[in-house]
Amino acid sequence: MSETAAPPRIFDRALLRRRLSRAIERGGPDFLLRRAADDLLDRLLTVKREFPRSLDLGSPTSHFSRAVIESGRTPPWRASRYGGDVIADEEAPPFAPAAFDLIVSGMALQWANDLPGVLVQVRRMLAPDGLFLACLAGGASLVELRAVFAQAEEEITGGASPRVSPFADVRDMGALLQRAGFALPVADVDSFTLRYDSLFELIADLRAMGAANVLTMRARKPLRRDMLTRAAQIYAARHADPDGRVRASFEIVWVSGWAPHESQQKPAKPGSGAMRLEDAMKQLKPPQ
Repeated sequence: MSETAAPPRIFDRALLRRRLSRAIERGGPDFLLRRAADDLLDRLLTVKREFPRSLDLGSPTSHFSRAVIESGRTPPWRASRYGGDVIADEEAPPFAPAAFDLIVSGMALQWANDLPGVLVQVRRMLAPDGLFLACLAGGASLVELRAVFAQAEEEITGGASPRVSPFADVRDMGALLQRAGFALPVADVDSFTLRYDSLFELIADLRAMGAANVLTMRARKPLRRDMLTRAAQIYAARHADPDGRVRASFEIVWVSGWAPHESQQKPAKPGSGAMRLEDAMKQLKPPQ
């Protein structure tokens, strides 16, 4: 009997839960969730389906549940470690196969230690022709912060520690959906830039929203004052606008996929075209 190796423990999810719970309790910044929820509503309004049984999986707040309701659907079950109808971990959802027609998730899956495994479980919980719509932080988020921390620490100590979490690359997400068994998988990205008075204001915002470093391999010691000061200098030199404010990149990766059903559009079979590719290319050539 073969044994399957457990996925690597990338994130300290107990620490994440404490920080996010504290941020929610204190009313931390929610601009990313509000932006994502507005986008979710727009996406749901383009789908002409009722989805009578829906689930909001893992979202730290009720923003995504409200978007489902605003789209005219039945209020979803909310399953999260931070409140809702069911207190549940998105990495181990306690639901039966084919239990839902729609599953949404907002800004939670970037901290899953086993993202492929979560996607497989989501696919299992969807009824045939059910829809999965989710977003998570993308790989280009905070690239400036990651780089300046690494340079400042390298200059002062001769080495660098992981200070910013790695995030999903949009190019990988479509393949992960397909691997999990979704039909018609799609991944796209919402990229935008925010501006801050300084590096220190950006860090304060991240901490207030509970999004500080939760890597299990994070540095044992916090950033020293001299490293933080040097990082702020590098950040201002490289990423400041003429008015002195600094830029921070953010990226929200959106994924969608359907549970397979015989009614869905299927790709044409190889060789079923009415014309050979070579002949079609000849017709596209301009006259000499």
